[in-house]
Amino acid sequence: MPQKKYIVRLTPDEREVCRETIRKLNGSSERVRRAQILLKADADGPGWTDQQIADAFSCRTNTVENVRQRCVLEGFERALERKPRASPPVPKLLDGEQEAQVIALRTGPPPEGYANWSLRLLARRVVELAIVESISHETVRRTLKKTG
Repeated sequence: MPQKKYIVRLTPDEREVCRETIRKLNGSSERVRRAQILLKADADGPGWTDQQIADAFSCRTNTVENVRQRCVLEGFERALERKPRASPPVPKLLDGEQEAQVIALRTGPPPEGYANWSLRLLARRVVELAIVESISHETVRRTLKKTG
């Protein structure tokens, strides 16, 4: 069995936080699972192997290794919490200035022959004015909804 690179040693307070999280089911199910993993991975406690922990809590050994690594490198609290995303899954299409132009266009009068702005009409006009190269009516809707 290879030697573990990241050895978790919990203080009595940290063990108590883990037990309370599990007992009261505080936070998300992911947080509870991470608390369970940390308790079982504790070198001063049960000291289970990663495979035993993974089997007991229905996760992969990589998950156990990652929780262990985060606890050692970033601290106990960071290991319990979900890792924040580095970047959004889809980058924003409009920046603040372009959003302001879309809103200003919407608050202005509609084109000749129309009583109101529709989302598709607004999207077409935004492309015609070269605010962006292309945009969907759904992106226009989200932009306008965000501003209230």
